[in-house]
Formats: sequence, structure tokens, C-alpha cells
Amino acid sequence: MYLFAVCLLIPASLALEEVLMNTRAETSDLRWTIYPTSEMQWEETSAVDDEHNIVRTFEICNVNGQNQNNWLRTTYIRRRQATQVYVEVKFTVMECSSIPLVPRTCKETFNIFYYESDTDSATEQYPAWMENPYTKVDTVAADFLLKKLPGRAAVGKINTKVFKV
Repeated sequence: MYLFAVCLLIPASLALEEVLMNTRAETSDLRWTIYPTSEMQWEETSAVDDEHNIVRTFEICNVNGQNQNNWLRTTYIRRRQATQVYVEVKFTVMECSSIPLVPRTCKETFNIFYYESDTDSATEQYPAWMENPYTKVDTVAADFLLKKLPGRAAVGKINTKVFKV
């Protein structure tokens, strides 16, 4: 699964748009926090997006494990004067049935959460890596799944979803 996000805000009174975070402009380590931190989990890589630009992405391909609980948290994003925040997420998801010998625990969805704070107080342990204290935005399903054909690279489209936080 590849994941990169662009956060936008729209102050209601002025109807102006301001970009709070744009990972498409980053060319090196995003410094996002991952959980769990053990091996065989999240990997940050460079990839090519649907417009043929090099972008930073995170991927995880641990389909054989049971009870998956993989988290990825951005760095602190200042809200400034925003009254509304929108998050655009571009991602890919592998079709479970195209992965050989994959168990029934393989997932083709993921959840989006946010944690509101006035300060950059997050650490590797805080806030806790569980649904509460975060606020759930949505469960995300891909409109397009990547398909893995034997002896070939996975093929498919990049998904884009926008969420109001």
C-alpha cells in the first residue's frame, strides 16, 4: 500500500485555500512516526505518482500476519486560523486474491484518524496507538485495486480520496 497526503484548509469567512502540508513537494525523509516499530512493517520509499512525479510514500506489505494493527502518523500540522480542514490521500491497495497463499486476514481497507492538539506533544508512545484518543474520520476502501500477476509487477491505478476533518 502506498500512502501520501496533502492537507488543505479553507477558512469559512474568506473562502481562501491554504496548504498546511504537501508531501508531494518533499524529496527526503518525511519523519512520520510508525507503529509498530519492529521489522517487516512500514517502509518509506520514493515512488512515481500518476503524473510521473517522484514522491515520498509509505508502504506496508505484511499480509501474512494476523490481527494487523499498523499505524502511520504525520508530523504535527499547525491548523493556524482554519475553521475547516480537508485531507487529500493518494494510495494504492493490493487485491488480496491476487497474492498467492494469503490468509483470510488480508485487508483491502484502512482507517483514517486525527488527533487534535494545540501543541506538538506527540512522541513514539503518546498519544496511544489505539482508536481512543483519536477521532475516526472514515474507513477507506480503494476504488481501484492493484493486481499482482505471477512473474509480473503489480498493475493498477492510484486512488484519491478527500476527507473533511
